[in-house]
Amino acid sequence: MDILLIGGHGKVALLLAPLLAERGDHVDSVIRFSDQADAVRAAGAFPVVGDVEQASTEDLASLAAGHDALVWSAGAGGGDPMRTYAVDKDAAIRSIDAARAAGVHRYVMVSYFGSSLDHEVPAGSPFFPYAEAKAAADAYLRASDLAWTIVAPSALTLEPATGHIDADAPAAGSVSRADVAAVVAGVLADPSTIGKTIAFNTGDTAIREALAQA
Repeated sequence: MDILLIGGHGKVALLLAPLLAERGDHVDSVIRFSDQADAVRAAGAFPVVGDVEQASTEDLASLAAGHDALVWSAGAGGGDPMRTYAVDKDAAIRSIDAARAAGVHRYVMVSYFGSSLDHEVPAGSPFFPYAEAKAAADAYLRASDLAWTIVAPSALTLEPATGHIDADAPAAGSVSRADVAAVVAGVLADPSTIGKTIAFNTGDTAIREALAQA
């Protein structure tokens, strides 16, 4: 599978790329700065420099063309509300339109546990712009005709991979970024996850089994 990974220098993406490369997938990782290229290559992916915040739909479609799937793992990283909206909502939505324009039918969005248009995050909270942005992008993706999956992990840790998650938890807990990467790799290989939002914590169920049951 040829995969375009947007947000290729992020912590999850750098853990995801080796999983994909090891099973024979080709990964083009979009990064913002050229000095991030060595880390991407070391992870087994091929660096593509591009600023998704500034890229048009046409620019993103050019990047997506020829791939079998697009994974959105980019984010503004918080702090600046305007940039959060620009990246986590506007650029994400442009990437959805770009995938459609380029004929890339499979799309995986990395979101967060609890993302919803009725998220109930107070407007004065520093988390509000992110909640609003992700909810809008997720809703746009669900309304598209793409073969989408939304991966919605709870609070992220730097713990080692466990290979196990809980995709039935009623409330958010935490999960390692390494297990998030394994979930993304898993959904790309499992067409039964198309059209599903998979919210999860760390848990006791093997990832492959949890995805099959989601």
